[in-house]
Amino acid sequence: MNMLAIAFLAAVAVGGIAYVFLFPLLSGERQAEKRRENVARTDHTPRTARTQQRSRRELIENTLKEVDERNKKTKLTLAIRISQAGLSWSKNRFIAISCGTGVGFLFVGILLGVGLPVAMALAFAGGFGFPRWLLSFLKKRREQKFLNAFPDAIDVIVRGVKAGLPLLDCIKMVATEAPEPIKSEFRSILDTQAIGMPLGEACGKLYERTPLPEANFFGIVIGIQQRAGGNLSEALGNLSRVLRDRKKMKAKVRAMSQEAKASAGIIGALPIAVMTLVYVTSPGYISLLFTEQLGHLMLAGSALWMATGVFVMKKMINFDF
Repeated sequence: MNMLAIAFLAAVAVGGIAYVFLFPLLSGERQAEKRRENVARTDHTPRTARTQQRSRRELIENTLKEVDERNKKTKLTLAIRISQAGLSWSKNRFIAISCGTGVGFLFVGILLGVGLPVAMALAFAGGFGFPRWLLSFLKKRREQKFLNAFPDAIDVIVRGVKAGLPLLDCIKMVATEAPEPIKSEFRSILDTQAIGMPLGEACGKLYERTPLPEANFFGIVIGIQQRAGGNLSEALGNLSRVLRDRKKMKAKVRAMSQEAKASAGIIGALPIAVMTLVYVTSPGYISLLFTEQLGHLMLAGSALWMATGVFVMKKMINFDF
């Protein structure tokens, strides 16, 4: 019995040793390892390229994070809003003009005889509401002019880079020949770069003066190219194509929403038109709204509900993308 056990254990030991030493030769495992080593040696250059591509992608991600953090930290002060509207006013001058418009609205209310509370409300609207509305209106108009000419300016830079000109010379060309406000914005980039700021950061400042996604795209592309290198003409060409596609999309959205805007305008103007016609044909019928306290409350409630409806319709037909 002991001899059988010893023989069994000896057979298992011999089989294990044979499995360890003979199985790799018989199964081709060593040949597979040699092939993997050869592939690893031959794939050294692509692996280096992949490493460089990964480092470039990480650099791009870090650049985008830095741009986002810088944009979040930027505070929209009154001086920045005046600059974004394309005005060269100082802060004190804007405050003086606001005070003047407030006093003017107050005198208009007193001359119309609407009462002191209403005149004070008009003065508040003229001193705080009207100047800021004017800044917003001028800012939007300036941004629209910027968007209309910005793709052409990018194309000028692309053609100049393809022709062998340095990027700075191409920007100087745009700052000389482009229409406003492109000319002044690119001149600001040159002035900022002339005092020692890198060109990528100077282009990134464009978004602070013109808070548009298109301007942010341009600053990001130039900043990444200055840090990581690459084909600048191809990157700017892609950016120009994206800007033109966005412009086409905005025009398509505007055309498709014109019917809704017309309907909103008609619905919003209909109560005022009906009230005017009733006042012209039967003034005694509607004069109670202007002479009685209950009529004043009804007019205020109607104005509130109409303003709410117009605001909701405006939100429904405005598309942000």
